[in-house]
Amino acid sequence: MTHAPAPVGRRALPAQLGRFAVIGAGSTALHLALFAALLQGGVTTMVANGIALVVATVANTAANRAWTFGISGRRRLGVHHGQALVVFAITWTATTLALAVLARLQPDAGTTTQTVVVAVANVLSTAARFVAMRRWIFTDRGPAA
Repeated sequence: MTHAPAPVGRRALPAQLGRFAVIGAGSTALHLALFAALLQGGVTTMVANGIALVVATVANTAANRAWTFGISGRRRLGVHHGQALVVFAITWTATTLALAVLARLQPDAGTTTQTVVVAVANVLSTAARFVAMRRWIFTDRGPAA
């Protein structure tokens, strides 16, 4: 299955932002649902965050690759996911720091409070993720392009 290439240039930005937002909302919901489920299942906060974020990042990258940036096929698939894992570090750091601050300020915080804190940190890192995808990950660069 091939997708039409995403538009390029200034006109592409609003369309890309819209698609990115839809995918971001879905992957954030996936991240938070997995995080809360893992916490309820007895997994520690940091491990639950890491597992949920990895799953959501892989899904997010695949969806953005195909729908937001119009890339199909296997060419550079591994490179794209590898670069996305670098960007993953931004979100993981933001959410981990937020949870650490929460643990310090409110050690007995419940699942709902922890999930809200993860959500806020995730939203704050979203702009950096979009810029990285648009300017670095999903561009034609280097000999593999």
